[in-house]
Amino acid sequence: MTGTGKWGDLGPRIASGVVLAAVGLGAIWAGGWWFTALALLAGTLMIWELALMLDRDRPRDAILLAGLAALGFGAALGADRLVEALPLAAPAVAALVMPRRGKLILALYGTAVLVAAAGLVAFRAEHGMLWLGWLIAVVVVTDIAGYFAGRLIGGPKFWPRVSPKKTWSGTLAGWVAAAAVGFVFLSFTTAGPDLPWISAALAFASQMGDAAESAIKRHAGVKDSSGLIPGHGGLLDRFDGVLGAALFMLVVAQVVVVPVVKV
Repeated sequence: MTGTGKWGDLGPRIASGVVLAAVGLGAIWAGGWWFTALALLAGTLMIWELALMLDRDRPRDAILLAGLAALGFGAALGADRLVEALPLAAPAVAALVMPRRGKLILALYGTAVLVAAAGLVAFRAEHGMLWLGWLIAVVVVTDIAGYFAGRLIGGPKFWPRVSPKKTWSGTLAGWVAAAAVGFVFLSFTTAGPDLPWISAALAFASQMGDAAESAIKRHAGVKDSSGLIPGHGGLLDRFDGVLGAALFMLVVAQVVVVPVVKV
C-alpha cells in the first residue's frame, strides 16, 4: 500500500524539509531582522506547542505563554549582556504559577527554547553566517545519517525507554557524518584541528535534544508536538535537535575561539 512501511514517511519528510531548508537558509543568509523574526516566530510557536501538549485542557494558557515568550524574546534583544537572559524567564515564571500540569517541565524546557532561539540570533550576529551554517549542517546530516542507518542497519536500540525508534547504528552514523562535516569546514576555514570532534560532540548534543523532546512527548502521551509540518509533526519535532546543538554551542563558544567569518 502507498505510504506504508518503514519508508512511508520519507516523501512528506523530504517535501517539508525542502521548504523548511529554503526558508531557514534564506533567513540565515539575510541575517539581521529577517533571521531575528524567524527565530522569534519559531520560538513562540514552540512554546505554544510545548504548553498545549503538556495540558490540552488549557489552550488559552498556551496562547498566553506564547505571547509572553514573544514579549520576553523582544525585550531580551534590547537588553545589555548582564540582564539579557532575565526577560526570557517571563514564560517560566508564568508557567510555575499557573494551575496546570507539567509546569516544571514547561518552565525548564520553555526557558531552554527561548535561550536557544535568542542565542542563535546572537551567534549569527557575532560569528557570521558561515558558522551558523555549520551548526545547521551538523544537525541536518546527523538526522539524515541516523534516519537511513537506523532503517538500513537497525540493531540494538539506543535508549528504548525514551526514544524507541533510535538505534545505536543511527546514533553512531550521526557522529561519523557530523565529524565529516567538520573536516569539510576545516578544509576551507581557519578553524583549528578540534573542529571534527567538536562537530561530533555537537551531533551528540543534537541527539540529546531529540531525546529530551521524546521524553516530554512520552510524559504527555502524545505522538507529535503538533501537526504544523506535514511528515514532521510540529516545530519541536523538527527543531529539537537544533535546540540541543544551539545550547551546546553557546557554551562551547565561551571557551573556544570561533574564527569570525562575517557574511
